[in-house]
Amino acid sequence: MERDIKEILLTEEQIQNRIEELGKILTEEYKDKNPLVVGVLKGVVVFYADMIRHIKAPCQLDFMWISSYAGTNSSGNMVVRQDVSADVKGRHVLILEDIFDTGNSLNFTYQHLLSKGAASVKICTLLDKPERRKEGITLQCDYVGFTIPNEFVVGYGLDFNEKYRNLPYVGILKPEAYQK
Repeated sequence: MERDIKEILLTEEQIQNRIEELGKILTEEYKDKNPLVVGVLKGVVVFYADMIRHIKAPCQLDFMWISSYAGTNSSGNMVVRQDVSADVKGRHVLILEDIFDTGNSLNFTYQHLLSKGAASVKICTLLDKPERRKEGITLQCDYVGFTIPNEFVVGYGLDFNEKYRNLPYVGILKPEAYQK
């Protein structure tokens, strides 16, 4: 697996330090709001587990599973494989996301949760890749771990065809690893 990595973009230490910083910010933001923290599966699992341990405020946990990727590209067709189980109406919702890439799935998730009557919806993403944003996507993240270049990244929950999720860092995948 590691031989397929061109370069380590973010080390495990860098990621953990940033998560701790974000945790302090989110603790202050949500200290009296009992937010519903929604993770967008599957890539967010590692970030989600680490992030919620640093939010020192009462919160409820939930997940959505939305799919739009085929290989290295987003198809743009959103499929809700699993919706949130909690009642969103009147709740402050914090979406945790692994990567804000084209914006299609995150915009869909954001609008979906607003349509359920959320009092507020904010977004915290580990990685923001603004160069990949699709035209017409105006959604912005409220909290960003790292802004990254337009490279295909894996690790720390991010995958290519269900591989590389368990790497403890974020690395740039060699083109030959995904062009086979």
